[in-house]
Amino acid sequence: MTRSKIRENVFKMLFRVEFHDKSELAEQMELLNDELTNPTDEERQYIDEKCSAIIEHMAELDALIDEKSTGWKTNRMAKVDLAIIRLAVYEIKFEDDIPTKVSINEAVELAKKYGADESGAFVNGVLAKFA
Repeated sequence: MTRSKIRENVFKMLFRVEFHDKSELAEQMELLNDELTNPTDEERQYIDEKCSAIIEHMAELDALIDEKSTGWKTNRMAKVDLAIIRLAVYEIKFEDDIPTKVSINEAVELAKKYGADESGAFVNGVLAKFA
């Protein structure tokens, strides 16, 4: 599985978090894992650990996003866009091995694929303030 595909699956899990109680998180992770096509144990573990880390830092990430986004607070953002932005901001702030421009580009591509027509531009605009 490519890093882009792994990132896409992390996004899918983060999106699910918006609609499920934290007590259902393990079950949702299992459902996501069941949807994956032949993932290795390492890929499953990476997805699980990254999702858990992002969820653990969610309040901090949201505060950073609220601080940088002009006129938009996280509670007003589309859930797809918010999940993508959280993922990218986490990578920018906590994963030094991923270049910022890669995180932003991958986030924009996810937004174009899963978001509304203007999501790519919106995500790019918010994340540009983290560059």
